[in-house]
Amino acid sequence: MNTKLSIRYKKVIPDSVDDSDAVFESAADLFKLMSAPMRLKIISCLCNGEKNVSELLNEIDTTQPNMSQHLQTLFDAGVVDKRRNGVQIYYRIINESVVTICRSVCTQIAIDTGD
Repeated sequence: MNTKLSIRYKKVIPDSVDDSDAVFESAADLFKLMSAPMRLKIISCLCNGEKNVSELLNEIDTTQPNMSQHLQTLFDAGVVDKRRNGVQIYYRIINESVVTICRSVCTQIAIDTGD
């Protein structure tokens, strides 16, 4: 089973039902990507700037293999980019739309639950 998500964004302006279907498909792919709490935590941490895996592991309680798997998923989806500096790999957000959506949803949930 291929679990890679393809959400590299193109501006889609629906002219027809077929075009609006493409918009809904892209939205569903994005929601699949953001359905993992670990990926939301990673996105939140990277909102404050570029970090390497060790820095992310200091902020998020998980294993290194699990962190790497989620980072690769975010990279494959075009949400983050990475660069190597010696033995360290640094990650940064490159898709600000995902950040905006995450913030909106998480803020609304916090308001609704009183947190």
